[in-house]
Amino acid sequence: MKGARVAVVGASAGIGRAFATAALAAGARVVVAARRGEALAELAGAHAVTADVCDEVGRAAIVDLCRDHLGGLDLLFHAVGRADLRHLADTGDDAWRATLDTNVVAYNRLVAAALPLLAPPAIVAVLSSESAGAPRSGLVAYAASKAALETSARGWQVEHPGLRFSVVAAGATQPTEFGDGFDGDLLGPALGDWSRRGLMQAAFMDTDEVASVLAGLYGVALANPSVGVEHVVLRSPSAVA
Repeated sequence: MKGARVAVVGASAGIGRAFATAALAAGARVVVAARRGEALAELAGAHAVTADVCDEVGRAAIVDLCRDHLGGLDLLFHAVGRADLRHLADTGDDAWRATLDTNVVAYNRLVAAALPLLAPPAIVAVLSSESAGAPRSGLVAYAASKAALETSARGWQVEHPGLRFSVVAAGATQPTEFGDGFDGDLLGPALGDWSRRGLMQAAFMDTDEVASVLAGLYGVALANPSVGVEHVVLRSPSAVA
């Protein structure tokens, strides 16, 4: 990945932040973006922009910084996501819109805005979830949005052959801020239900290790432009809880 031009959107926490750190350590030229600019200041060596990818102005700011400092993109890594722990019957219009806007619309509109910076065989990678194909109680809206996200990525590949669109379906990872805002009264019963249905691993993956694997994978892919990396599943090798 040395010298590669990389943008990481959603770099303030979790896998996005860890991936940006790994890309910088590998010698990439990196632009990082997130709504919380103060969290980006610690990513030494990266060009940072405080921006909301759900907003047209924010997307334009990300693209402008990539153009000004990198001149183009070899890898766009999109790690933005939102999840509410709610049963379907309690998921109202606003919650549905916010989930779809964050997890589906923002990705599609950012890719559209970044197209002038992406020349074959550039890679556009997006962080999805193993729950896209296995919805679990309380997170069905989230799973549905991730399924739509994955279909969108496949659609981009159909319409823009030559570019390489990649989906990362990740299992449970720690440390991360995913689930920090979940209602504790709902989380306990939900965890029990997920476990009974065989949807939980006994151990979580380590966030830095996940990022290291992804940085290595995409670094190798950048060096081998004839190979697409369309769908990657990362899951703990531990037993089902």
